[in-house]
Formats: sequence, structure tokens, C-alpha cells
Amino acid sequence: MKLKKSMLVVPMSLMLLMPTAALADDHGDHSGQAESGMEMSTATPAAELRITLDTALTEHAFLAIEAMRKGVDGAEDFDQAAAALTANSDDIAAAVSSVYGEENGAAFLEIWNSHIGYFVDYVTATAEGNQEGIDQALAELEEYKVEQAAFFATATEDRLPADALEEGLQMHIDQLLMAFDAYAEGDFETAYTNEREAIHHMSMFAEQLSMAIADQFPDQFENTNPDTPAIDLRAQLNYVFTEHAGLAAMAMQDGADGAESFDQAAGALTANADDLSAAVASVYGEEAGDQFSEIWNSHIGYFVDYVVATGEGDTEGQEAAKAELDGYIVEQAAFLDAATEGRTPAADLEAGLTAHVNQLLTAFDSYVAGDYDTAYNSIRESWAHMTMPAAGLSAAITDQFPEQFDHEMPEEMPNTGMGGAADDGFPIGYLIALLFVMLGGSAIAVRKFASDNK
Repeated sequence: MKLKKSMLVVPMSLMLLMPTAALADDHGDHSGQAESGMEMSTATPAAELRITLDTALTEHAFLAIEAMRKGVDGAEDFDQAAAALTANSDDIAAAVSSVYGEENGAAFLEIWNSHIGYFVDYVTATAEGNQEGIDQALAELEEYKVEQAAFFATATEDRLPADALEEGLQMHIDQLLMAFDAYAEGDFETAYTNEREAIHHMSMFAEQLSMAIADQFPDQFENTNPDTPAIDLRAQLNYVFTEHAGLAAMAMQDGADGAESFDQAAGALTANADDLSAAVASVYGEEAGDQFSEIWNSHIGYFVDYVVATGEGDTEGQEAAKAELDGYIVEQAAFLDAATEGRTPAADLEAGLTAHVNQLLTAFDSYVAGDYDTAYNSIRESWAHMTMPAAGLSAAITDQFPEQFDHEMPEEMPNTGMGGAADDGFPIGYLIALLFVMLGGSAIAVRKFASDNK
């Protein structure tokens, strides 16, 4: 595979593909960079590269699986789900072009889109019970894996070896197919488990791809490392926050449709936030945990009330639920402001929480109204928006607990193409507690709604 070598400068467009984090920038230097150097910062050029890739690649896994489900269901919104997936592919290709030039970006997009087409072929053959078509699609995916691995290996000048990339791409293919097959067979719990694994796997690939690129073009990334403890924290927050937005939106769709998979969709949301409640008390103490629980419990019913009111055509009930959510936003923002000792100001948190709530409600309302273009645009906006609290909170946490982030990660390149780095020992409770505060409880709200409407 030949790649053009004419584009060796990484323009700022790569850094600007996704929203930045006003929370981290507008209220003084809380990054710890002045005291501990660049390794304490969550907003280096290499960090922005990693988060850009993380956001786009994890969204790919999410949208691919959802589009495949819509396809086998013959859903009215399949075209819009597929269009969202295509738009995501364009974002990834733009990132590749920013590093390796337009010609190579176009070559990447052609290869990348081919595998999306093969998944469509697999879905179609499955729906038709066409085993020959299934086998053909699998054979084509096998060829894609080799071609895509060769592209990345050549692009990174073998910093990501082709054989390891093939192994990682095979895992990606298998996770998507297992999620789809389980869904088609009615095993919704396995389907959602595999979907979450696929999302996480792509986050790990984003880490390793960013390491390769930053090593390949050190001057363009100011010799910064995308694999430090501080940036690991931001990336962990990034993929869990964005996953929350996507799973919440799709669970609400299932609720509106009365889908058989609703309980399992709610379960995926619960799994996304399951470890969060206990962590609050473990980090801030039992009294703080109880205080948080009271705030959390106060808003659980508000999304439920909105969904129920929408189903009943009860405009007054919808407005009441929105008013309750407004009150919740203020209280939740105050809690997090206090927890981070003012590092995440309440006013900024209120604005961010309001945007998040409005994006999910817009996605839900538009879906119910049959305006699928707006629904999927809002889902993608919500996914991208959640990169901002991830950036702001990671900056706050690294400043609040600097002793956890004052060392560099190893600099050697990974020996796998799409695997994950080992746990560096960071006490996950810090990130979990703050994540739990920000997620807003829609997982539990949906679960309660499912229970109340069986």
C-alpha cells in the first residue's frame, strides 16, 4: 500500500473537529501544568488528538450497531440512522486527512466505507435467511480487515504493526456481528453487552492510534504524550460520557416504541452508571454520599414524568417535568461545584447540564414526531457535547488530586494494534463519583419507567 508523504504537518483542523471544554479554560489554570509540567495537563495537543479520535471511533461502533438493528427491524428511521453513520465516517476521514493529506484521507474513506457496506450486506442476508449471502459478507469483511490494517500500518510507518491491527480489526468486526446476531435472535442482554464492549474497544484503538501519530509527528504535537495518567482520565470520562448520551437516546426510542428490547436497553444504561452510586460515598464519605443520593433520587422521576406525559399527549405534564428538571440542574450543579471545591463553577455546570437535558429531550421529541433527521442530529450533538464535561471534569480532578497524576506513562509504542493499556492504578473512585453526579440519572429513570409500564 502506497501513501502519499506530502502531508507531514498536522493542521489545527484536527484539533477543532470536536467541541473544546470551556469549563477547563475559563476559570484559571487548574490543570496542574505550572507545577508538574505537561504530564499534568489534560489539554495538550496530543490529548486533543486522542480525544478527537476517541469521540469519533466510539461513535462509529455505537452508530454501526444501531443502524444494523434498524435495518433488520425494517424501521422507518433506518435511512437516518445510516446517514448518521455516514456522517461519522466523514468525520473520521477528515481527521485522517488532517494528518496524512486529502488523497490519503480519501483512500482511507473508501476502505472504511467498504466495511460498512459489507455489514449492510450481512444484515440484508440475515433478514432474508440467506446463508450464502452471510458467508459472502463475512469473506468480504475478511478482505477489508487486511486492507485496512495495511493502510494504518503504512500510514504510521509500522508503529502499529499490520498483524496486530488485523487482530484488533477482527475483534471489532466480531463484536459488531455478535451484537447484531444476538439482537436478531432476541438475546437483547448479550446484544447490549457486546455493544458496550465494542464502544470500549474503539476507545482503546483511539489511544494507540494517537500514540502512533504523536510519535510520528512529535513537532506537530509539541512533543506531548497522549498516554499520561491525566489524559487517560480524560479519555475514560470521554468514552463513558459519550456512551451515556447515545445509550440514553436509544433507550428512550425503545420506550416510545414499546420495543421488546427496552428492558435490556435500560440495563445497558444502568451498566454504564452502575458502579457510580457506591463510589460517591467511597470518595467523599457516607454523609456526602447520602446527600448526593437525595439529590439523585429527587430527579429520577422527572424524565419518567416527561416520557409518560409525552405518551399521553399531556402538555401540562411535560412542562411540569421540565420545571422539575430545571430545579434538579441547579441542585446538581451546586453539589459538583462543592465536590470539586469550585473547580467546576456551578453556573457553567448548569449551562452544560441544561444543554445535555435539552439535547436528549429534542432527540426524543423529534423521534416521537417522526422527524428522524432532527432526532439523529440531536443524538450526534449530544454525543459530541459530552466531550466538554469530560474535559472540564478531568482538568478539575487532576488539580484536586495532583498526586495521582504527577508521573508520565511509559513512552514505548504498544505491541498490539487495537488493545488497551494496563490499569495504571489510578483510584477510579475519583472519576466515578464525579461521573455519577453528571450523568443525570436517566438510566435509573428509564429502568423505573420500564418497571412501571410492564
